[in-house]
Formats: sequence, C-alpha cells, structure tokens
Amino acid sequence: MEMPSVESLRLLVAVADLGSISAAARECGISQPSASSRLRNLERLLGLDLLDRRTRGAELTPEGAAVTEWARSVVTAMTGLQTGAEALRADHTVRIACSQTIAEYLMPAWLARMREYTDEPVHLTVGNTTAVIADVRGHVADVGFVEGPAVPADLTARTIRTDRLVLVAAPGHPLTRRRADRPVDVDELASLTLVTRERGAGTRDAFEAALIRAGGSPDPDAVALGTNAAVKIMVEAGGHAAVLSELAVAAELRDGRLVEVATSGVDLRRRLRAVRRKDAPPREVVSTLLAVSSGRAAGALKARPGSSR
Repeated sequence: MEMPSVESLRLLVAVADLGSISAAARECGISQPSASSRLRNLERLLGLDLLDRRTRGAELTPEGAAVTEWARSVVTAMTGLQTGAEALRADHTVRIACSQTIAEYLMPAWLARMREYTDEPVHLTVGNTTAVIADVRGHVADVGFVEGPAVPADLTARTIRTDRLVLVAAPGHPLTRRRADRPVDVDELASLTLVTRERGAGTRDAFEAALIRAGGSPDPDAVALGTNAAVKIMVEAGGHAAVLSELAVAAELRDGRLVEVATSGVDLRRRLRAVRRKDAPPREVVSTLLAVSSGRAAGALKARPGSSR
C-alpha cells in the first residue's frame, strides 16, 4: 500500500484541531482546494472515510478520529527527526554529546521544545556513556547526557529524570510463559543468556551495577551489540532476552513484538543525568536545555518572540 505523506497527516490533524478544512489549509499554508484534494487522496489511500462532509464544518468520522490520533504520533515523530537531524548536521559552538537511548527517545523532543525559548543552533553528537564523558572532559562538548550509574568526580552532574530498565523477551519465549507470581529473581537473572549493549554503554553499565548491588554476577559472555535497535532485533528473533530501557521498548511492548517479564529482588531504576565540566562557563542556551529536559521550562523561562508558545 502506498504510504500517506506526512503533509497529509499534518493537514488531517489540523482539521481535527481547528474544526474546518479552510482553517487547516491556512495553518498549513496551502489553498482550501489543495487541502480538500489532499484529504480526499488520503482517504483514497487508506480506503476510509475520514470526514463527514454532510455536516457543517469538517467533522471526523469514528474512523477519522482513530486515524487522527495515529497521525499525531507520526507527525510528532517526524518533527523530532527533522529537529534531531538539524542538530546533527549543524556546526556551531553549542555542542551537546548524548548517549544513545536519550538521543533516540528524548533529545529530539527536548530540542524542539527548546526552540520555543531560543533560536541559537546546537551541534549534537551521539555515543555511549563512556564516549559522552570523554567528550565533556575533553572540551569537545559543552554538556553531555548520560545513562550510566556513575559520574566521575571531576564533572558536575544533574539528574534530569528517572528511567527504568525492563527484562523483555519475544512472545513464546519460555520466560513469557511463567506464572505472574513467579518473577525472575536475581540468581536467575544473572544466569540468563542475555543479549546486551557493548561495554561502556549506560544501559549495560546500569544493569550490571544493579545486579551486583543485589548480590548477582553479570555474565561476562553476554552477546554484546552496539545499538538498541540491534539488541531488539535479536530479541525479537526469539532466542535471547534482554534488559533495556523502557523508553527503548515502549513501542514493541505496545504492539506485542516484545513482552515484559517481571523481576524481583533487583532495583532496575536509574537516573538520567546531564554532566558538565566544573570549569565550564555559564551558557544561557545550555541552561535552557537543562530546564527543558528537566520539565521545568514552563515556569522558569520566557518564550522568545514569534515562538508558538
């Protein structure tokens, strides 16, 4: 099936929010006839009636309401992709180093939100926690975002949010057939054949530190891969389980490609932190990003003129 364009999905969301095709057309910067044609083409592609044109204005059909909510997720994801790609290719002095899980699932939204308060461009690099700390220490990055369990004493650290690691397996894996009252305990968790991230990755370091705190011993022979995506693909194949951030597996858990397996006796919560050199000069744009990433921007910052706020 031919895929709908993001522009068509953005237009549908605007119709739902503004209540008419003409208002949505103005919002998207196109003519009303073009908007009507684009929406009819979207209906043709999906094989669904999205709008009830017999009513006054533009009222969504039940199918249209469902599609609109899915479209919001696509539009939000595309906005995050565009914002993140812009930061990756920029060559400016505000330099951010970011570990992979944060870069994939949090940073694009933070950068988009930051644009409400400042238009100063940033340059984003992505690596594991060890690489991010090296960039901050080496003056390659002004600020870093890490997931590991420890931060070197020569850097300042600020917790921006908490995260939770979860044990996941593919449907049909023996772990997924356990009774609900039999969670995987520390000894069994340590004995599992897991696929994990590479050494130096915050996810792996946080899991191994949690296991050691609970009295377990990490498996030195675990299969190690360089990205969350590679780990998930191998787990979905059915032979291995993995411990990953709930951020990284949220979509797979929702659609049933992966199943969360309950654990006991081990605390898999972790802190996500921003790190800087102690001698780093204050930068307003860095302070803005820290406020946005911590969820404190609304009350602490003033939106720039011309922003959407």
